[in-house]
Amino acid sequence: MADLVLQPTQEGEIRRRVLFWLPVPLPVLGLVLLLVGGSLSAAGWTILLAASVGMGTLLLSTLVQPTPLPEGLGPQASARRSLHRFRQFTTLRICLALVAVVFGAAASILGGGAYPMLAALALAWPQLLMALPTFFTITRARRAMEAWGTTAYLWHALSRPAKVTWPIATPLARDWREWRAQREEAARERQGAEAVPDAADAPEDGERGPAPDDGPGSAPEPGGKDTDTPGAGTKHVVRGSTVHRATRQIMRQGGALGLAVRRGTRTGRSTRRPRSHKN
Repeated sequence: MADLVLQPTQEGEIRRRVLFWLPVPLPVLGLVLLLVGGSLSAAGWTILLAASVGMGTLLLSTLVQPTPLPEGLGPQASARRSLHRFRQFTTLRICLALVAVVFGAAASILGGGAYPMLAALALAWPQLLMALPTFFTITRARRAMEAWGTTAYLWHALSRPAKVTWPIATPLARDWREWRAQREEAARERQGAEAVPDAADAPEDGERGPAPDDGPGSAPEPGGKDTDTPGAGTKHVVRGSTVHRATRQIMRQGGALGLAVRRGTRTGRSTRRPRSHKN
């Protein structure tokens, strides 16, 4: 029985869908009994209403069949459309049975008893059983699809592999697993962020300590703060010392160059090339 229910084919997927909705009327019946206080007797018109709706849905489930396939379809297209129409036909029977259950529950609440609900259940459960993909159901649906002469490869389409899924339960389980995976990933990212030190707490260049001694020629910037004072003043003084040292080097080189030029001018030396004595 378990192998028949968990069959990994398209036929098994349709069977699981029907079996999922088969016990649904029972919780509805329990809720109705609680609302009416456990009473069974109800007004006659409510019982007639529930029975009429249940009989109408039962006749529709029995008489309505899938529409014929159009002419000129190939085997692959025929199998695909046959499977799609058989699914629609099964879903229609399930919906008609649930409509009968809903009307029976409403009639029971209005009438003050559970008899309308029981009458609706007596006509809704056969519709759910008729929606199961049995040999009789599949054969009748295939003949209805072949009414215009196109071969319906319905048995081949139902034998194709499919995942084992359940309505409502499988999507909820998938969403739960995705939510847990996202939560674990967010927790790992948060732990990684806590392990890495914050860049804002790292010491800056000017806060690492006093500037090194630049030698006897270096002097602090005029008007600057003491280099031992931490913060922006220390950074300003360190940068100012570097700039003044570079300026003095440039001025020293420039002064030596100017002195050499002046000495060459005074002694009469010229940088021009002398003329040649050759004619």
